[in-house]
Amino acid sequence: MSVAKKTAYCGVLTALALIFSYVESLIPVNFGVPGIKLGLANLIVLLGLYFLKPGYVLVISVMRIMLAGFMFGNAMSIIYSLAGGVLSFIVMVILKKTNVFSITGMSIAGAVSHNAGQLIVAILVVSTGKLVFYLPALMVAGVLTGALIGIAAGGIINVVSREAGRSMKK
Repeated sequence: MSVAKKTAYCGVLTALALIFSYVESLIPVNFGVPGIKLGLANLIVLLGLYFLKPGYVLVISVMRIMLAGFMFGNAMSIIYSLAGGVLSFIVMVILKKTNVFSITGMSIAGAVSHNAGQLIVAILVVSTGKLVFYLPALMVAGVLTGALIGIAAGGIINVVSREAGRSMKK
């Protein structure tokens, strides 16, 4: 694949992840714990890890976080999102290389580590370890949302694989 084609894919995937972030910001969900979200944009990161090199996916993720922060958030939301997003990315890349976890398992680990990364930053910013009491709720939320996003990503990969197989037969 040419550099121009990879760049175009990265642009389209960044735009799609940004759209997912925007749609998610419109969903009025209150789980009783601040910061819990579905993580729709992580769907793009997961799919990217199956079709692109990790460096491209990292750029997509960081660009989406920065743009969403500037458009729908603030400087603190960028810091929290970057901490969670980068930790999540690292965990998912490591798990993908082991070939031990399914895409749903990778997604769950990514969601849980994203929440952990954000919690670590919150503890440092607020200068209190008492925020660790949010950890159980954040871990449960990470497992549930990670599973949903992982199942969706697995379904998309199956469809893409099936269509690629059909086009190869023609």
